[in-house]
Amino acid sequence: MALKRVEIDLYIWEGLITNQPTTPQYEINKSRIDTHNNITVEIGELVRDYLEVSFNDDYLSQTRWVRAVVEYFTQADEPYTYNNPQVFDYVATDGYGYFEDGTNPELSRHALISADNIYLPENTIGKLPIFAEGVGKVTIDSVDTEITDNGNTNQKIQYVTIPQNSGTIQVYDTDDSTLLKTIKVKNICEPKFTPYKITFLNKYGAFQDLYFFKKSMESTNVSDETFKRNTIANSTASYNTYEGQKQRYNINSNTTLNLNTGFISEDMNQTIEELFFTENVWIRYEGKTLPVIPKTKALQYKTSLNDKLINYTVDFDFAFDKINNVR
Repeated sequence: MALKRVEIDLYIWEGLITNQPTTPQYEINKSRIDTHNNITVEIGELVRDYLEVSFNDDYLSQTRWVRAVVEYFTQADEPYTYNNPQVFDYVATDGYGYFEDGTNPELSRHALISADNIYLPENTIGKLPIFAEGVGKVTIDSVDTEITDNGNTNQKIQYVTIPQNSGTIQVYDTDDSTLLKTIKVKNICEPKFTPYKITFLNKYGAFQDLYFFKKSMESTNVSDETFKRNTIANSTASYNTYEGQKQRYNINSNTTLNLNTGFISEDMNQTIEELFFTENVWIRYEGKTLPVIPKTKALQYKTSLNDKLINYTVDFDFAFDKINNVR
């Protein structure tokens, strides 16, 4: 018998897969359009409401279990008797695919960065995000780190520590022998400028670091309002010349940082692109992790053929007013 409608109980939770909540977060009922042969239900935006992104230089796994329990109904509005309902389980991250990837693209299941290079200041450790379900070990300069996954959402994305002055990272499949990705670590000696670490949520839903090594400039844009006041004293019908007619109020400011990557390889174009596309960015600034917003909106892709040496300049606004007005 033809399909009439579906009922979907959608569960979203963190922890172990066995910790499914008793009550679904969403109950969805959708009927088939007469001219269609199937029913399409978009759950991505519903799930995203339960992915709370937070970062304080702590590199925690931002994933959730998602279970869709789908029950199918016939034209007589009776449940099908065979293989009904069906249960679909997913691990959700706050990532995205590109248009050319098609519908529901499967993102990386191993190293959760697009580029094949990582730039770090000399004598500085780094972090490599990996998807634990698809990785057996990570080898850094011939030293193996075994990857284990206990099924908890806090283990799904893991951040492997890159030791100081490392050279080569190799990411292997769960069989520990199939090489999935090789990443070169480039350690930059910068004696003149202060490198700034930018951390952003990349297309895979993982935190990725990007250092800006070269010239930086800081500027402040002040905003205010003014009103014209009456300064005449009624008792003397005179005014004091040291009291102004115009008075400022609602004064605040926003700070902008102008940062330069320094010379990087062409494959880092993908990383810069994801930085421009992200909704969540932080900077390590004066010993604190502070939220910023990329102010630069136009990205001119650079290549070694056209530009020889590739350097990107990006402006960032701090995502808060300078004068504390949090109420």
